[in-house]
Amino acid sequence: ALGKGSDLEKAFATAALVYNNSADPEGKLSKAETKRLLQTQFGGFIRGQENKPKYQEIISALDEELENKMDFEDFMILLVSLTLMSDLLQEIKNMKTTK
Repeated sequence: ALGKGSDLEKAFATAALVYNNSADPEGKLSKAETKRLLQTQFGGFIRGQENKPKYQEIISALDEELENKMDFEDFMILLVSLTLMSDLLQEIKNMKTTK
């Protein structure tokens, strides 16, 4: 659908597709499924974050709230939060690309 979309549009479309492929029929993920999805699909951004207090807080919340499910909006907020604290983001910021 976004064959001619921008790189950013394609990135968000991919995030939505990955989320939708993992979500239940109501379009939500359990906290355990969210954690598993982060580990399998977002490992580069969360690798090395295990000792950071904010990361531990986020993961603890996923472990503690077994009943509650996460919708796409909350999932995207979580992705952005994890991205902003990631060491990988700093590496990306330090890179310069040319076209």
